[in-house]
Amino acid sequence: MFPIVDEDGNIVSAATRGECHGGSKLLHPVVHLHLFNPAGDIYLQKRPMWKDIQPGKWDTAVGGHVDLGESVAQALVREVREELGIGLEPPPTPLAHYVFESERERELVFVHKLVYSGDVCPSGELDGGRFWSIDELREHIGKQVFTPNFESEYLRFESVLRGGTE
Repeated sequence: MFPIVDEDGNIVSAATRGECHGGSKLLHPVVHLHLFNPAGDIYLQKRPMWKDIQPGKWDTAVGGHVDLGESVAQALVREVREELGIGLEPPPTPLAHYVFESERERELVFVHKLVYSGDVCPSGELDGGRFWSIDELREHIGKQVFTPNFESEYLRFESVLRGGTE
């Protein structure tokens, strides 16, 4: 079950994943983590082909739903461990939250950033992942390589995301 929230993040009800992704536009919270290495490269995950949304595209390092009864911080820790096999030391920096809407769903996205120097071990939940240089990233934006959500979020927060990574 996912919490259904207002635009301030207050829980107003609950619904299943299917209800949230089935065109209902029920606003539900998600966490995103943009992971950089000390050189300023950004880590992206490759979405598996079995995913119901944006299969096969490159996406934010970590993205996942907040479960009913779970805080944003708890969801972030869980998703980072599940998807990348790492802990959150140092703690990530919360950057912003905003409403993302596609033809199928509406999400209240809580965006975080982490500069990390350890090894990343993507789980079987992903089709792998890798660090992209910023030049390489810019070269592929707009070419259907990345999820639209990642592209719009990266471009929206690029100056904040890039600060302190070079």
